[in-house]
Amino acid sequence: MKQLDRPVLFDETAFAARKDEIAAYVAGPAEEWARRIERERHVPAALWEDLRARGYLSLAAPAEYGGAAIPFTRYLELIELFSMSHASIRMIVHVVNGTWRAMDRFATGEQRRAFVIPSVQGAIKIAFTLTEPTAGTGADLRCSVERDGDTYFLSGEKHLITFGTICDYWLLFARLAGTRGADGTVALLVDRHAPGATVVEMEESMGVRGTDHARLSFERTPVPVKNRLGHEGAGLDVALGGFLVPSRISVAMSCVGLARRGHELAIEYARRRETFGKRLAQRQAIRFMIAENATDIEAARRLVLHAARQWEADSPEAPMLSSMSKLQAVEMLTRVTDKALQIHGGIGFWQPSAIERVYRDARAQRFEEGTNEIQKTVIARALLENSESNA
Repeated sequence: MKQLDRPVLFDETAFAARKDEIAAYVAGPAEEWARRIERERHVPAALWEDLRARGYLSLAAPAEYGGAAIPFTRYLELIELFSMSHASIRMIVHVVNGTWRAMDRFATGEQRRAFVIPSVQGAIKIAFTLTEPTAGTGADLRCSVERDGDTYFLSGEKHLITFGTICDYWLLFARLAGTRGADGTVALLVDRHAPGATVVEMEESMGVRGTDHARLSFERTPVPVKNRLGHEGAGLDVALGGFLVPSRISVAMSCVGLARRGHELAIEYARRRETFGKRLAQRQAIRFMIAENATDIEAARRLVLHAARQWEADSPEAPMLSSMSKLQAVEMLTRVTDKALQIHGGIGFWQPSAIERVYRDARAQRFEEGTNEIQKTVIARALLENSESNA
């Protein structure tokens, strides 16, 4: 299923109703979940079921898989709303609505029935498993596999794996032993309970509280060859083109949504807080901060949507634009949340102030789907390689 495989007609009325429904959910039930997550430091299984039952985990998938078949650019409008809620809620919606796409582009019919469709329908959980503690991003993979007949034997380590302790399968990226570069990479669906796999839950993070992250180690863990997506050497194609490019765009829109939440909180506080006989909203310094934040958010939103449209059109510039949108949106989020907290003054620094949670969660976006430095590397490489080919 490619990104251009979408309904010829799109029901705008139904979409508007869905958007209103999600906005109401974010403002109401999601805030109840948020308070529980912050209190218990854990995402309850009931939240997953709530999101599944409401259809929020299958918004972007094709109708024949049980999804709502919402086109990617329109789905981003919904991600913006979910991102105004607790970061763990946004994380669940974002990941489940994205991993199916990475698998589907390379899946056989049997794999589609065993993994893709059950993931869309919420019957199984799949964790994207790329990051390693002893390597960088992409082709610098140290996890390796040795093939013996119809089985791969997996060895190595992974860390920072979202949903890594509660998933049913890891969508894991490794390399054939003895190879270097992208050509030796493979994408495998590894059973969470496979022998030789050790799972350790990581300590609590500064933000995105409640979402589990795992450290994984493998000692000749057997993985059936039939669980490989695509051919040997296609591992990074599955990871980067199938997941990371649209996921970076989605994370960029998540930054827009979280910044919007911080911005709205700041406006609300400025309107009611009074100092020296004046509302904060009457003071020029505060008004300038609000104007700058609104402009920053809107500019980032437009770049994100441009990147999304280019990805939908299979543009060769889509990978570069996805990194541009992530870089710009993260930098914007940093500026906006800093000013929003400043508008709140010292009281915003204390729990349970809503801006305190927004500020903590914002910092995590600087790492998700690659640091700013990784995004700059992708952008510069694309620009410089393009200039060389046109010389």
